[in-house]
Amino acid sequence: MKGNKYDKLFLRTATVLTLLSLMILLFRKPPIKDWVIVYLFNAVTNGIIDNFMTSYKIVKYPVRFFPKVFKTHILFDFLVYPTLTILYNQVTEKDNYVAIFYKLLYFTVPMFFIECWAVKKTNLIKWEKGWEWYHTFVSVTIKSLVTRFIIGIIRKVDKNTPMTDNLH
Repeated sequence: MKGNKYDKLFLRTATVLTLLSLMILLFRKPPIKDWVIVYLFNAVTNGIIDNFMTSYKIVKYPVRFFPKVFKTHILFDFLVYPTLTILYNQVTEKDNYVAIFYKLLYFTVPMFFIECWAVKKTNLIKWEKGWEWYHTFVSVTIKSLVTRFIIGIIRKVDKNTPMTDNLH
């Protein structure tokens, strides 16, 4: 159980660092509305996907917050990944498709290596039923691109919608 102490310390540290980063990122630059949309879209879809993955026992999280309430990894699903997604969307806000993809690798590759480390060295995550490293890498990359695509569409629709101040 000594490893669980280290795992829980890792979770607490990651929580504090992510909350601090989130506060800085949300107020970093406008449009804050876009960053809230990115955060909420990412967090909700993470929860749905991870619930599916844990229900079918593809992924397990032996050490996690609120283990009696949640089977999913709420820290990653609702804090870490959505916060990184905000940063990624801020960094690629005005980029073309090629730059968007290459900059995504700056986010997905480190997340992938951290997850591989966690699988091998901690009790935070266990891959089951044939889940491998490439499944994680491809799924996080695709999900991040989908989120970036969705906010891009929202920005275009918002930009082309005329302002209607007087609706009387």
